[in-house]
Amino acid sequence: MEIFKLSALCLFPFLLLSAIAVVAGDELTTYIVHVQTQENHVFANTDDRKDWYNSFLPEDGRLVHAYHHVASGFAARLTRRELDEMSAMPGFVSAIPDQMYELQTTHTPLFLGLNNAEQGQGWRSLSSDRGAGVIIGVLDTGVFPNHPSFSGDGMPPPPAKWKGRCDFNGSVCNNKLIGARSFVSSSMSNATNSSSSNDARVPPVDDVGHGTHTASTAAGAVVPGAQVLGQGTGDATGIAPRAHVAVYKVCGEEDCAGADILAGIDAAVADGCDVISMSLAGTSVPLYQDSMAIGTFGAIEKGVFVSMAAGNAGPTVSSVANEAPWILTVAASTMDRAIRSTVRLGNGLFFHGESVYQPDTSRSTYYPLVYAGASGKPFAELCGNGSLDGMDVRGKIVLCVLGSGPDRNITRVLKGAVVRSAGGAGMILMNTVRPGATRHARSHGGARARRVATQVGPPSRSRLLVVRSAEPSACSRHPSGRRSSSAAEPHGRSVTSSGTSMSTPHLSGVAAFIKSVHPDWSPAAIKSAIMTTADVTDRAGNPILDEQRVPADLFATGAGHVNPERAADPGLIYDIDPSDYVAYLCGMYSSQNVSVIARRRVDCSTVTAIPESMLNYPSISVTFQPTWNWSTPIIVERTVKNVGEVPSAYYAAIDMLDDDVIVGAYPRELVFTEANQEQSFRVFVWPRQNGGKVLQGALRWVSDTRTVRSPIAISFA
Repeated sequence: MEIFKLSALCLFPFLLLSAIAVVAGDELTTYIVHVQTQENHVFANTDDRKDWYNSFLPEDGRLVHAYHHVASGFAARLTRRELDEMSAMPGFVSAIPDQMYELQTTHTPLFLGLNNAEQGQGWRSLSSDRGAGVIIGVLDTGVFPNHPSFSGDGMPPPPAKWKGRCDFNGSVCNNKLIGARSFVSSSMSNATNSSSSNDARVPPVDDVGHGTHTASTAAGAVVPGAQVLGQGTGDATGIAPRAHVAVYKVCGEEDCAGADILAGIDAAVADGCDVISMSLAGTSVPLYQDSMAIGTFGAIEKGVFVSMAAGNAGPTVSSVANEAPWILTVAASTMDRAIRSTVRLGNGLFFHGESVYQPDTSRSTYYPLVYAGASGKPFAELCGNGSLDGMDVRGKIVLCVLGSGPDRNITRVLKGAVVRSAGGAGMILMNTVRPGATRHARSHGGARARRVATQVGPPSRSRLLVVRSAEPSACSRHPSGRRSSSAAEPHGRSVTSSGTSMSTPHLSGVAAFIKSVHPDWSPAAIKSAIMTTADVTDRAGNPILDEQRVPADLFATGAGHVNPERAADPGLIYDIDPSDYVAYLCGMYSSQNVSVIARRRVDCSTVTAIPESMLNYPSISVTFQPTWNWSTPIIVERTVKNVGEVPSAYYAAIDMLDDDVIVGAYPRELVFTEANQEQSFRVFVWPRQNGGKVLQGALRWVSDTRTVRSPIAISFA
């Protein structure tokens, strides 16, 4: 029998997603109802608008939320029969059944190139004003208000535009945590036979820690001596430590209702937030049925930047969530720090995994190794309940395989609990081939449950363990099933929580940093700056690798790895007016559906529709249909604005990895003699033949001091 030395704890990300089923019949179900007034009708105040909303309802007490700023409508509990009757009323546009969502770092600011000037001095001497004067609204599970990351020491008062409030008892909020509100309602259960008025809101306290983590990542104050089980020790800080934070509790311990999320967005805009951060993800549905897409469109129309999670459904292709082009869709990647845990076998072989828990055990102590699947029981290798019955595992290390089983209920924490209850000394969690080198983090409990071993890579062809460095590349992937213009921005993660939930607030902090430097920039301009300055190699200059440790493609890397300092000074930006999104939407949907998103009546027959490829987006995506005339190119137009020095000149460079297409830009040179001057150009794409595959490359505008890069994806339908 081979024996090995114990290493321990692995942790797992917080965030997943599911949509609930609609309850039919006469039971009450929460719907998000979109309505519109007659042309040019203006309400005197929000109470008048709310009274109008109530006029649609069959009785008092059915209203869950009234939306005023980012949606024209309300959430209410209705039976299907009542909804059918409402649909015939003047002003009714559409109704969407509410959806339920489940939730989807000390070193990362330095890893991202921030604070370079203070290297060696420590965060306590940090004099950076990153995020000064900017308000980040975090929609999540609430907040622990007394957490040291939300200390108001040294923070100035919030800007005069702040109109929010703090719903904690007493004076818990301060100049850092300037607001906290809760929007969690009985719509969390989605259906109820009660017709009473809105249930009392729960306080905005964080029940699970997720909201506290995301809010502190975006804009937390400096906290000396942060660590996790003795690992990752250092001074922790948010990406934008001088920004103010407002927290909107829209999720319970597990679920988030779309109606509550929309109410949180509505309030964040009304309160004066500059950036909205949501580590939430949903299924891919048409934008007019996506309450978060509708709400965020209203937010960006009012100049509020929105950062959202791409989801953790990867590495499956086309699994990306939050695809609307007006939001920043954030993926997750790897940082340059791993907490190694080594498995050493009795025959001298050793394999590296990763574990935050580093047990203080003698290097001469060895434990027998047993494979959970040796019993021959179905799915025994997954270490579910009862899988170890009849096996002698007491005092041994148990090798379990990653997987949740046919019932999808064998979690990583359950595996550890099963091993411990059977008397095991520890556990190795082995990846299957598909997740490759991916590492997920999840706490396996307190001191009693800490002897849960390393997570390692997939078995190789020789069936030996292949151990990789930690890499959460399980984030969702492009291309979008419906659109391909929205790109993902990979980012680093922390030692205790990983996935796109933790990546999203990093980018929210970066956006706040840029907003503090350029307060007049639009959300589209900030997004352009982040995308076009992103790194496409790792810090050693090598290609970014995917979970299989091979160079990642465009649909895994998106625009690249964020570079905050360059993003604050990008040279050129691609800007988009909100009206352009309406023209873009008219190229996809009917007038009624576009009206739902735009919150006003839109007649697409009077709008010049913008094809997807022609939206002035910082990336380029074109598709050749089988009927295309192969002797003619597809032509894409873009306009860039100079936000760098003048005079300046940029020269076009095309990077294509395949000879099946020829790509060119005209003109080849852009000269700017004034600040904020705009120049337009065209990109020509000639196919040599029907490639039958996706081709990838980039357009780079290069000056003496800057490179402005746009990814290019070319597909053949």
